[in-house]
Amino acid sequence: MRWKSASRAFRAAMCAAGIACVACAQQAPKPAAPVQSEADLRAPTSANAELHHCLELIERRDYAGASQAAHAYLAAHSESAEGHFLLGYILYRQDKPRESLAEYTTGAHFHKPDANDLAVVAMDYVLLRDYVDADKWLTLATSWSPQDELYCYYLGRTRYAENRFQSAIAVFQRCLTLMPHDIRVEYNMGLAYAGLGQYDAAAADYRTAIAWEQKTAGRDPQPYLDLGILLLQQGDPGKALPDLQRAAAFDPQNPRAREQLGRTWEQLHNYAEADKEMHAAVMLAPNIPALHFEMGRIYQKEGLRAQAKAEFARCAALVAAHSTDAEETPNPAPRH
Repeated sequence: MRWKSASRAFRAAMCAAGIACVACAQQAPKPAAPVQSEADLRAPTSANAELHHCLELIERRDYAGASQAAHAYLAAHSESAEGHFLLGYILYRQDKPRESLAEYTTGAHFHKPDANDLAVVAMDYVLLRDYVDADKWLTLATSWSPQDELYCYYLGRTRYAENRFQSAIAVFQRCLTLMPHDIRVEYNMGLAYAGLGQYDAAAADYRTAIAWEQKTAGRDPQPYLDLGILLLQQGDPGKALPDLQRAAAFDPQNPRAREQLGRTWEQLHNYAEADKEMHAAVMLAPNIPALHFEMGRIYQKEGLRAQAKAEFARCAALVAAHSTDAEETPNPAPRH
C-alpha cells in the first residue's frame, strides 16, 4: 500500500531528526467502524509574514488559496520545515492524506515536528483507514502533550476503531479527567463497552451522556441514537422508540437515525411509519444497498410487491457496482 511506504518514510525522517517512537505498530483486527476525521486540529502558527497570510486563508477556509500561497512560498524556501508542515496541514483539510503525509515527511527532515503536527499525521492515516499508524503517532503526540484533550480523544477513537475496546475505555476515562462531563467522550466510552459485550455499562454511559446533553444548549443526537440502537438490538423496540425519535428530531438529515427509526416501527408492526422513515433514509443515502433491501422488506409487509421487487433489484445493482469498483480499485482512498 502506498501509504505504508509513506509511514516508513515519515518514521525514517523522524529518526533522522533524533526522535524515537514510543509506540510500536501492533497488528489489530479489522475495525468495527471507521473513525471520522476531526476538523478542529490547530493549524501551525507562524511568525513569517508569507505563511501568516496562508493562515489567514485557512481561517477563511480558502484551502485552495492557502495551498497556492504555501506552494509559492516553498518554491523559494524549499528547506522550510514550517512551510512543509503548513502545506501538510492544508492538504489534510483538503482531504488529501497521501499528499499531506509527503509534506510532513519532507518537513521532518529539516526540523522536529510538534505534537499537533503528529496529530495531523495521525488523522491522515485515519483518512486512509490505517489505524495502526494513526495509533502510533497519536500515542506519541499524547506523550508529548499529555494535557491536550483532543489528542486523547482521537487516541480513544482510534483504539476503538482497532477493536481495542478495553484500551479505548482506559483512554476515554483519562479524557474525562481532562474534559469532565464531555458528552462525546462519555458516549464513545459506551460504544467501547458495547464492543466488549458489556451492554449494561454501555447503556449507563449513554444515559449519562444524555443527562449531560440535556443540561447544555447543544442538540447532540448521538447518545440518543446509540441508546436506541442498543435497546433495539436487545429486542425492546418500545423502549428504543423515544430515543430514536429524539435522535431523528435533532438530526433529520441523518440516514442512520431514520433507518433505525424505520426498523423500530417495523418491529412494532406500524408499517406505514416504517415506510416513511425508511423511505427518508433511502432518499438521504440512495447508494447504500442495505437501505434498499430494508425498504423492499417493508414494502413486502405492506403487500406492495412491485415496489418491493424494484427495491430488491436496486439493492442487487448497487452491490454489483460496489463489487466491480472494489475489483478495479483495490485500495481506494476513503472519504470522511
